[in-house]
Amino acid sequence: MTQVQLLTPVAGQLCELTAVADPIFSQGMMGQGFGIEPEAEQVVAPVSGQVTMVAASLHAIGFKADTGLEVLVHLGIDTVELAANPPFTVSVQVGDHVTAGGAIATMDLAAIQAAGKAPTVILAVTNSADTLTQFEPQVGPVRAGVVGALATLMNKEQAANEPAIQLATEISSTANASVRTGDRYAQLAAQIIEQVGGAVNIKSVIHCITRVRFYLKDEQQANDTIIQNLDGVIDVAKAGGQYQVVIGPAVNDVYDAIIAQLGPGFGDEEATETAVAKEARKAAWQKLSPLQKVKQAFSSLIGVITGSMIPVIGLLAASGILKGVLALLTTFKVVSASAPTYVIINAMGDSVFYFLPIFVGFTAAKKLGADPVIMGIVGGVLTYPAIVSLASGGKVTGHLLGMAINADFFGLPVHVAAYTYSIFPMIAGAWLASKLEPWLKRVIPTVLRMIFVPLIEVVLIAGAILLVLGPVITALSGALAAGIVGIYQLSPAISGLLIGGFYQVLVIFGLHWAIIPIVVNDITTNGHSYLNAIVSATMVAQGGAVLAIALKSKVASVKELAWPATISAFCGVTEPAMYGINLKYGRAFATASVGGAVGGFLTGLMQVNMWGFAGSLIGVTSFINPQGVDFSLWGFLIASLITVIVSFSLTYAFGFTDADVQNVKTAPAKKHLGEERVASTEI
Repeated sequence: MTQVQLLTPVAGQLCELTAVADPIFSQGMMGQGFGIEPEAEQVVAPVSGQVTMVAASLHAIGFKADTGLEVLVHLGIDTVELAANPPFTVSVQVGDHVTAGGAIATMDLAAIQAAGKAPTVILAVTNSADTLTQFEPQVGPVRAGVVGALATLMNKEQAANEPAIQLATEISSTANASVRTGDRYAQLAAQIIEQVGGAVNIKSVIHCITRVRFYLKDEQQANDTIIQNLDGVIDVAKAGGQYQVVIGPAVNDVYDAIIAQLGPGFGDEEATETAVAKEARKAAWQKLSPLQKVKQAFSSLIGVITGSMIPVIGLLAASGILKGVLALLTTFKVVSASAPTYVIINAMGDSVFYFLPIFVGFTAAKKLGADPVIMGIVGGVLTYPAIVSLASGGKVTGHLLGMAINADFFGLPVHVAAYTYSIFPMIAGAWLASKLEPWLKRVIPTVLRMIFVPLIEVVLIAGAILLVLGPVITALSGALAAGIVGIYQLSPAISGLLIGGFYQVLVIFGLHWAIIPIVVNDITTNGHSYLNAIVSATMVAQGGAVLAIALKSKVASVKELAWPATISAFCGVTEPAMYGINLKYGRAFATASVGGAVGGFLTGLMQVNMWGFAGSLIGVTSFINPQGVDFSLWGFLIASLITVIVSFSLTYAFGFTDADVQNVKTAPAKKHLGEERVASTEI
């Protein structure tokens, strides 16, 4: 008798054939086999052999294995009914010879479920009655291309043509052959495989810079002492669900030898590349000086910020321009702010900002490796009307650390902050999700993940933002507000210099909300705001910087974004300029900030006043005194002109070159940091 292995055609949860929701298969009418509830769309060959059948609807593929087994892979239940628009792509045809573990097809799981069909993948040995004496499915979570079942053939000769998938007990003969040929890596590989419990105990294998990392079915079967004393092994470690054999510089050779003996289905190149990159980053990080670590951390932070914002930058730019047009229409009395026309156009221009947490939650999750849909739902929680009402109109029952206590949570007094227009909480939440999700998927059984992973994530992450992160930002903003008021009272010019230089930095982290309440209070109580005039100068500065890039760059993609970002910034919406261009290329944001500092200093020095909320160049009418034109209008024009000249000139000369674009494209992704930020639209 000879035992052979049948590999898993897809990744997912492997179950007994009797548990499959198809009576034809579950009652064994098609032969012995197993089912898999798939978690990925890639389908691989379960055996080495010839393709004998591809269904016209592409839902089933048949094989004649080199061992003589006739194997059927059935993709989904009742999916033959989807023949008019099959949710499958098959890359093999009848007559092709395939290797076990090689890619043969993909299946669109979402389309199958949308059609009301179960995506269960079924493997059946259709001639099992004539060829098999025993069939042992390996029930549990599996990866594609690993051992799914052990099958005992009726006669040993039938297995002779498929040595790559023979049982691990035959590995000892491989080891002996290795000794004879003098291949010490193959010999060590065979010894390691044997001592970790054999191929039947191995789910998959990856490696990093120094270690071969096994995912074992049962770590208790591994003989630590023997492995540690093998010639060529440095040590054994267990972490993160992996059984790690420390090899050292020869890890690539040992890993290749292990995969050669197990078969290609056991390797995971993508996971290996990730592990190698992670180890390389860790080693490089340890060699950095403290100052270099701070610099790299800040660079990583900027990468996360801009990467999360880039997908929505075009929308922000378009919306910013629309908001500028609406400001002109209301300024010149074409449209009344209370008219339905205004409401409709304002909704078109403002919705992307109002619901920004939802969009940024989705994009940040993709950037950081979390579930985008779940983070989009978390963004929906933050912008839910009842939460917005609590933040803006909840009953204030007290104050703590400068925060208004406007709600309670299970009796505990809490501060609910406003999250519309914000992005920092969502990126922080996406980072938290990227750490939480892998742990949840390890501890929650596969059959329960669909419900409980999103449930736990939404509760924990939304709760962390609402109950912890929001109040922390509010407390910091309150302290910052007190400092800003004190500086402004001491010297408007110095206050203008500092606020002008750092306001857009505050926007990144959501701390600009410290200034907005002051502005609102000034305008509602006094009818004007000197502070808002300084904020306006920072918008002009961002526009001047991105204008320089629009004129200087020869890169089409940069120019296409820089021009609308310029218009948007001069219309009072700086997010496209900041996140799409200036912050992304680093020096441009610094030169824009210098321009903002100059503009803020001049605005404060000339005591420019502002009677409206709309800032930047589009808000010129906000600088007209209702009692009659005074120097504030001329001061605004002078400060704005100088601000544009300074930010434009510095950026054109020092802040940007087209080489920066290539540097950003080739910079390695840094996902090991969780620093994020919030940005909100300015007044």
